[in-house]
Amino acid sequence: MNPLPTPFRSCRGTRPARSARLAAAALPLLLLATACAPDMGKQPKYKPLAPSSTFRDGRSARPAVKGTVPRGGLRLDERFFKGRSGGNLVGTAPIQVNRKALERGRDRFDVFCSPCHGHVGNGDGMVILRGFRKPPSFHIDRLREAPDGYIFDVMTNGFGAMASYASRIPPEDRWAITAYVRALQLSQGARIEDVPDRERPKLLGAKR
Repeated sequence: MNPLPTPFRSCRGTRPARSARLAAAALPLLLLATACAPDMGKQPKYKPLAPSSTFRDGRSARPAVKGTVPRGGLRLDERFFKGRSGGNLVGTAPIQVNRKALERGRDRFDVFCSPCHGHVGNGDGMVILRGFRKPPSFHIDRLREAPDGYIFDVMTNGFGAMASYASRIPPEDRWAITAYVRALQLSQGARIEDVPDRERPKLLGAKR
């Protein structure tokens, strides 16, 4: 009986060897995956608001340790974070007041302040028209002469019927709003002579 041709003999001889090599290479991976699955898939943990017998009060969610300060939460700059210096209200905002700051202030003012104060600051916003207590106009002498720190402080701590907005408006945005309120006050008492020459034709054309 004639033996099989050489190509057929070589194929029959290499297939089992190749399969054995693949199985040997895959075995450690299978063992590793099997070993990790229980720990990775079923980790000991508490779900939000789950009870716990470890602590005396039965809560798994633990309050922060007294005196804990979050990263970036030291707030050492009293002028920026409190609007005060040595306990006194600062006269001017501790930020650079430029076009970008005023545009940001206008945006935040329209969102948070205009519902009560109105878009011009007269205190006739939609909430007031529906019966809420009316705030004073920004254009009375008392508020025109108040320091910038006062406006910031009212937003931070609230005043009268107005609640604190410290949790909703970050300090930099409160200062931007303060700068925009100053711009509103200036605009209501401005004269045509105060407008730059290149801008006057736009206003005069609008009046016509």
